[in-house]
This record gives sequence, C-alpha cells and structure tokens, in this order.
Amino acid sequence: MENVSAVRAPARFCWHVSLGYSAFYLACLAIPFYGVSWRAVGLMAASFFFRMFFLSVGYHRYFSHRAFQTSRPVQFLLGLFGALTVQRGPLWWAQTHRHHHRHADTTDDLHSPRHMGFWRSHFGWFMSERYARTDYSKIRDFARYPELRLLDSEARNVLYLGYAGLFYWLGGMQGLLWGFFLSTVLLWNISHWIQSLSHMAVGGYRRYQSKDHSRNHYLIGLLSLGEWHNNHHYSPSTAKQGHVWWEIDVGYYFLAIGSRLGLVWDLQPLRRPREA
Repeated sequence: MENVSAVRAPARFCWHVSLGYSAFYLACLAIPFYGVSWRAVGLMAASFFFRMFFLSVGYHRYFSHRAFQTSRPVQFLLGLFGALTVQRGPLWWAQTHRHHHRHADTTDDLHSPRHMGFWRSHFGWFMSERYARTDYSKIRDFARYPELRLLDSEARNVLYLGYAGLFYWLGGMQGLLWGFFLSTVLLWNISHWIQSLSHMAVGGYRRYQSKDHSRNHYLIGLLSLGEWHNNHHYSPSTAKQGHVWWEIDVGYYFLAIGSRLGLVWDLQPLRRPREA
C-alpha cells in the first residue's frame, strides 16, 4: 500500500465512499416528508450520544492513543460499537489519526486546513483512494487481533444494516431517518469540525502553545463528550482531555467509573512535553 504521505499530491476519488457519504445526506432530505416527533428526536439524540461516546473513548482515546488499558472483550466492544459511527473500522481510524499527530499542520498532515484548504480538511481527504485501505504495518499493536481486522473489513456493512433496522423497528421510516441517517450526519460533522475548524484561527482558544495550530471550541467540546482539541494535542495520550472544571469531559467521567469497576485501568495522566 502507498504510504500515507505526500497528501498534497493529486489523488482519485474513491467513488463508492463518496456515493455512500452523499447518500446519507440525501436521505436526510426526506425527513420533512415524515415529520418530527418527540420519539424521533429522542432516538436521534440517543443514537448520537451513544455512538459519540465510543468514537471519543474507543476510537480516539483507546485505539489511537492508548490512553488507558482494558481487557480483550472490552476492547472488542469498543471497536464494535465504535464501528457503528460509520467512520470505517477502528484500525483504519487509529492509523490515520496517528499519522495526523505525527505530522499535525505540516504538508504531510492528512487534513490540515493550513495546507489543503477547508473543504478537503473537513471531509474531502478520506474520499481519496490513497486512504481507502488500512496500512497494518503502522498499527501493529492492534492489527494482531483478528476480531479487530474483521471490524476493519467490509463485514462492517452487516453492522450498519442491523443498526439501521433497529431504528426502523423502533420508529418506522421516521425512526430510521432521525435515529440512523440524521444522527450519523451530525456525528460525522462534529468529527469534521474537529479536523478543520479546530485547526484554524477561527474562534475558540489555545490553552497551551502546542507546535500545531489546534484550538479548543466549547460547543464542539460539549457535543463531542470531551474532545478539547488543543488540550489533546498538547498531551495526546492523556485520558482526561478537559483540564479545568468547566471543560466538561463526559468521556473521562465514564472512564473514571469504569476504572473503579475494574473494566479499564492505567488511565494516563497529563504529560507535559519535554520542551514545556
């Protein structure tokens, strides 16, 4: 596989990814025809926050940065429920995210708005054929688990169909549109805003003078259950991303509970860079 570098070079679109991504947005256009109800809004909110938790705690803090340790069964559940975010498998997500941290806001960054513009950093980068496959040599620590490789394969489509079917069963077409399609689009866009807006000099604040241009944004931090991006880039392996009381970090609160229950352990503390 081609190395994940030279990100500014021209690359062909991965059309099946682009079409699938567009299909979710097109499905949301049908929402006005099926109306709104408290059940629909509740299904959307529950689906959004359930999956956001596993995106933030599982895909990001665990698989990408190993900010805590856990058992193999819990590890699989983090990957399984994280896969429901429709952001590919845990190995692909972690491999590309680790690359981002190694090259943050340089010309080799996969999604730096400083070098590739807003739209490509927001969502265009992952539609490139260059990033369609997982480079297992870059994530050997987790690639050795066959169950995680399975989640990285097209077998994930079964999960998507099952998850979509759950919301159709709970609320018919209205439940499907709100609980699966709309909540997925909202989930995607929070992730996109972290990739693009949180690396632009637009709003937010910088608690630390990290080497990149990362910024904390309060609304994004709340909706993402604790993704305070400048804090995170300052100390990537830290389990707790909210560093003052008003930087609410719901993901860490659940990790703290899980630690007391013995489900997770070795929660990594704040590590100041050597030059700090």
